[in-house]
Amino acid sequence: MPDIALSDIRSVSQLALTRHGAQEWIAAEMAKAVAFAEGRGNRICGLYYLESYCQQLRSGRVSGTAAPQVSRPKPGFVRVDAQAGFAQCAFLRAMPQALEAARTNGTAALAIHNAHTCTALGYFTEKAARAGMLAIGFTNASPIVAPPGGKARVIGTNPMAFAVPDGAGGTAMGFDFSTSAVALGRITMAKAAGEPIPQGWAVDADGNPATDPEAALGGALVSAGGHKGWGLGLMVELLAAGMTGGLNSLDVKPLKAPEGAPHQLGQFFLLIDPAMSPDFAERLARVAEAVAADPGARLPGAPRPAPQVVDVPDALWQATLTLAG
Repeated sequence: MPDIALSDIRSVSQLALTRHGAQEWIAAEMAKAVAFAEGRGNRICGLYYLESYCQQLRSGRVSGTAAPQVSRPKPGFVRVDAQAGFAQCAFLRAMPQALEAARTNGTAALAIHNAHTCTALGYFTEKAARAGMLAIGFTNASPIVAPPGGKARVIGTNPMAFAVPDGAGGTAMGFDFSTSAVALGRITMAKAAGEPIPQGWAVDADGNPATDPEAALGGALVSAGGHKGWGLGLMVELLAAGMTGGLNSLDVKPLKAPEGAPHQLGQFFLLIDPAMSPDFAERLARVAEAVAADPGARLPGAPRPAPQVVDVPDALWQATLTLAG
């Protein structure tokens, strides 16, 4: 696999997106999100998704010219209609008001609706953390997860993300995970590689544990941690759909289908100003020091030297270059 500079991933992704109909500012923001995912080893939400973005820009399933509409129905509540565009761009336009609301009120909610899939949810929460806010994010997706003991697809992988500011313009910690046992992309990648999947990731169409990715794709994923993950996934569903006006997972069509209706997803974020507590920095440092004192341990998402290059499968990079013309 060739080593590709993140700066090249960003610039080539931006070219590909503009070539397929995205305005410059939209393509630039989405290229940042692609490079963000690749820099963190999240290939599923990086270049692997770029082809889908381009296909759906061409088909009109996502708008490359959307102008997000931001409103503030309550002092601590910012709402943005993504206008069938990218969630990252809606978040970017709403951030100034959301940050001002959080600094004024101590906390603020930011609700995005009528948006495309947001892929790496941590991109949003880390952006807020770098602006000084504790941030928690939630979104849903097309139905793929069955209840414990069941077999019917009811909710999506329904990820949540959390990021903590370090007080100096960076992040002290963060995590971004699906409430399902695994992301759906891990199953499709295993199928493409002809490899089995571990037991505990999915069930087949009859509700039996599946290790064959083909059987898993015909069945459903299961929640991480059984009933605990199921409960978290349901809460994510209610926040991402119920508090934004986005669709329930049950009504979301396959996200990577090249054509079809816009996704109409919702993303819900809570911003908390740590300046409300004079003890926050001290308490964070106390935990961080305890973790650092344990050899081999680290806070989730703790800062590491940013990679300048990442390895990209040759076929994927060639496909990316083709998209960019």
